[in-house]
Amino acid sequence: MADQTEAPAGSVSWGKSETDAVPKISFAHWFFHKMEDVFFQISAVDKEPTLVAKYAKNDVVLTLKGIMKEFDIDPTGADGLMLEQVGKGLKYVKGLRIGDPLPKEILTREASWSLSKRHQEIAYQRVSLQLVNWMSGGETMITDPDELLQLAEDPAIKKQISAAFGEAAEKLGYGRDEKEKVIQHVEELARELAYIEALRDRFRRVKMMDDKIQQLRRLYGREKSVLEIADQVARLGESAVKEFEQMFLEVDAQTGEILSVLRNLSTQIAYIRDRRDDLHIRLMAWDDILDRWQAAEMKISQQNPVLLRDTYKFLAPRFMAVKEWVLMSKLQDGGSLKAFSQVGGDKSKKIGGQMRW
Repeated sequence: MADQTEAPAGSVSWGKSETDAVPKISFAHWFFHKMEDVFFQISAVDKEPTLVAKYAKNDVVLTLKGIMKEFDIDPTGADGLMLEQVGKGLKYVKGLRIGDPLPKEILTREASWSLSKRHQEIAYQRVSLQLVNWMSGGETMITDPDELLQLAEDPAIKKQISAAFGEAAEKLGYGRDEKEKVIQHVEELARELAYIEALRDRFRRVKMMDDKIQQLRRLYGREKSVLEIADQVARLGESAVKEFEQMFLEVDAQTGEILSVLRNLSTQIAYIRDRRDDLHIRLMAWDDILDRWQAAEMKISQQNPVLLRDTYKFLAPRFMAVKEWVLMSKLQDGGSLKAFSQVGGDKSKKIGGQMRW
């Protein structure tokens, strides 16, 4: 396994691809060459793919749809198709520039972010031990990454894994002496599951935020206005943690029957990549707010109530049911959170339907 450094969430980092020639962002139309410092991103306001650039020392922000209409760019031509690909690619990265490779998610279904060696080793060891459990009939599932890596160095465990590979080769119809074929399958599966392990690590920052919110609830126990906000944020944070945990549990359950997974590897890899992209897109949206929580000091300060309010604004559209919708104007004005809008019947749904993560 190659030793790679994990890239920042949302950035584009390229290792060896399934396809050698990854198309790069380029345009023939004169408009794109008159602009300086061209950067493509999703607008924070209307969530539309936009071009941000400088023209004659002025900042310019244009939607990709507006560019096509204004300059009569043929949607079926090279520039039109490239703009369409850029728009699709922005779902997976925070930004793109002219000359950047298009995100691999829209080309080969690979990930556009790289892995650390640690996550690859954790995934490989987890899959190998699943085979050992299958062979021995054991049900012990080791989830702690450090414990998994320690077991990788245990000679007795290595011997069991080798035996499990041979047993699996026999069961899969290759013959006991063809364990190399099983090893190849395990490596291929582990390569995909390593992304889930990396995302599991990123999710720990959400739990870190949740822990810090609980600390602030205790710190501000006597300040009613701040405590009201902290209570609401804590409840939403708990919902977020549960939702992410459920997503990881579903991936673990889907890939738990290891022999069945190895028999249907291409189907399982497609499933893992779908879940990988969903989790990555969701967690990428958290990066800014989690960075602020990472740096937050757990003490009475002017910054922490502001951070709680901003966190509420981030969490409410994603995790609050409509019938519990707290009036946003109250929050933004720093007022009480007692005013609720009771909307709809018994069935709860998220505010504004599904929003972009």
